[in-house]
Amino acid sequence: MRATGLVDLLEGEGFAVDKVTTGTQALERLAQAAPDLVLLDVMIPEKSGYDVCREIRRSDPVTPIIMLTAKGQEVDRVVGLELGADDYVVKPFGASELVARIRAVLRRGRPRKGSLDEKPLSFGEVTVDPRTMKGQRAGAPFDVSRREIALLQLFLSREGQALDRVTIMDEVWGVRYEGTTRTLDQHIAGLRKKVEEDPSHPRHITTVHGVGYRFTSRP
Repeated sequence: MRATGLVDLLEGEGFAVDKVTTGTQALERLAQAAPDLVLLDVMIPEKSGYDVCREIRRSDPVTPIIMLTAKGQEVDRVVGLELGADDYVVKPFGASELVARIRAVLRRGRPRKGSLDEKPLSFGEVTVDPRTMKGQRAGAPFDVSRREIALLQLFLSREGQALDRVTIMDEVWGVRYEGTTRTLDQHIAGLRKKVEEDPSHPRHITTVHGVGYRFTSRP
């Protein structure tokens, strides 16, 4: 879908759209205004979508980012998620899928002052502060995305339970998810790299084969 058609689609769904055509323009525009959501194509010229995402997250850990990518390699999608993107949509995509993803991210909204979402999270050697969107494991600092915080909040509230992938997607993505659950698996892989001592042999977030994931706070 070309940029003009994408703008028409989103405006037809009631969104106010501010279009730019290069990564440099995107960063300049973001310095002037705070959007509710950034829809970011990986292949934009001058600065790649990855570079733009990285620069946004250096100063803004909150504004939701959805990346559009035509790349099919799993590693390319993981890179975007690890840089702080909230979700990705692989081209070619259906209009209904994109709109559903955007509405789901916006429905989660930004963290509200004084809300339960601001309570610090702690387990094992890990602490995470949703207010600053930063954490540390055994003293080593790391950044966390809004989606990773939501995943940890869900896991802590359901500790010990085997949660199936669809339930996790419904709870964290905020919509009845009808596509692949690979998005979730990639978020989990990125989260394990931050909170696990050995991500290849996780102790906190373990896979329940054929079902989903189970969380334990014990190291």
